[in-house]
Order: sequence, then structure tokens, then C-alpha cells
Amino acid sequence: MTLSNVHTGNVDPNEIDKFSALADRWWDTEGDFKPLHEINPLRLDFIDARVGLAGRRVLDVGCGGGILSEAMARRGANVTGIDLSEAALEAGRRHAEEAGVALEYRWISVEQMAEEAPQRFDVVTCLEMLEHVPDPEAIVRACQRLVKPGGHLVLSTINRNPKAYTLAILGAEYVLNLVPRGTHDYARFIRPSELARWCRDAGLKVCEQSGLTYQPLTRRFRLSATDVSVNYLMHCRKEAP
Repeated sequence: MTLSNVHTGNVDPNEIDKFSALADRWWDTEGDFKPLHEINPLRLDFIDARVGLAGRRVLDVGCGGGILSEAMARRGANVTGIDLSEAALEAGRRHAEEAGVALEYRWISVEQMAEEAPQRFDVVTCLEMLEHVPDPEAIVRACQRLVKPGGHLVLSTINRNPKAYTLAILGAEYVLNLVPRGTHDYARFIRPSELARWCRDAGLKVCEQSGLTYQPLTRRFRLSATDVSVNYLMHCRKEAP
């Protein structure tokens, strides 16, 4: 199969190729994905505190090699991870098998998943993906369709402003070498007001947003209830009729 068989066009093949080329490094905690491993406990606790992962049916959209997917499964969730990088998914499958963690990975687009399984999931997560697709608003709409009434959607992305450009691109990619150069495209960054509007237009209630900040001196990440100037998470709920 080709990519055209599994998506509706809302994908950048260059982005898929970029992350597929790094697939063997997904689970290297000191490699290219070190920042994801470092922020994962913060992301996981943010999600778990708001949705209660144990026993929940969860879909992780744009799961890559499964760093978040596997962590949510370890918290007792019934997790399905989807992505359009076959290589990344295979890395996730191998690691889960070696670690003895039960979860499912599928090579399918979120739009196709929404057609196949509408209102199937208690929780949908889509983290660090929206800034890598041509039409992020369409991703939000598809995620909304997948959430059960009363269920939750958790998103994360990067704000679009001079500070975010300085820290997320110049700082993270060129000065501190936290992520490979070319990982991000500033034009695809998303302001919280834009993301919140897309969520509301899709029929979701925006419950909370939280920043994810980095301290260069201590080289540590932390959540911030007030600073969403660079990286941020957004928690939404699909209210029951």
C-alpha cells in the first residue's frame, strides 16, 4: 500500500519521511527524541489527572514510536496508537513486545479512523503532531468525531510568536541541539486562540490550557498554568447531549 491508500490528503510526505528516518532512535533516551522522553512524564500526568486513564479506551493520534502510547497503557488504559509512519509504528511494536506492554498500533489516518470508529473512544490524544500537517483544523474535527459524548480530547502544539521561534527553533534546534535541525516549520505553529477556536467550532468545550516550559540552566521541563508562550497543552471535553 501507499500513503494514498490510508489518508485523505492531510499529510506532508516530507514530514513522514523525516520521522521515519529516525525510527530506530525513538526509544533511545539520549538520542534525537530525548526531549520527548523528558517531557513524557509531565504530559502523562497532565492527561491522567484530567481523564483518569485506568480502564479508559484511548486513541493516540500521531503516536510515532509510542512513547506516550506505551506510558498510557502502563497506567491501565486500553490504547490504540495510529500514525502514517510505518517505520515508527514498527519501532513502537517492537518496544512494546520487548517490554511486555499490551496495546495496538495501526497504520491509518485519523480521518479514516473517524469514519471507521466514530464516538468509540473515551479519550483521544494528539500531541506534537498538529504543527506537522497541512490542515491541523481538520485533525481537530476528526478527533472530535472519535470522542464519545462526555469524553476528552488532549492536544499539544507550539505557539506562533517571536519567542516561540527563538526558543523552539533557534534555541532548541541550533543552539542547544535538543532536536534535529529542520524538525519544525515556524509557519505551521498555532496560537492557542486559533486552536481553541477550532475546538469550539468542532463542538468541544475548552476546559484548560497549560504551558510546557524549559529551563536552560537546569535543563529541565515543567508545566506552567500561565505561560503558554511556546509549547502548550489543551484539554477539551465533548459534552454529552
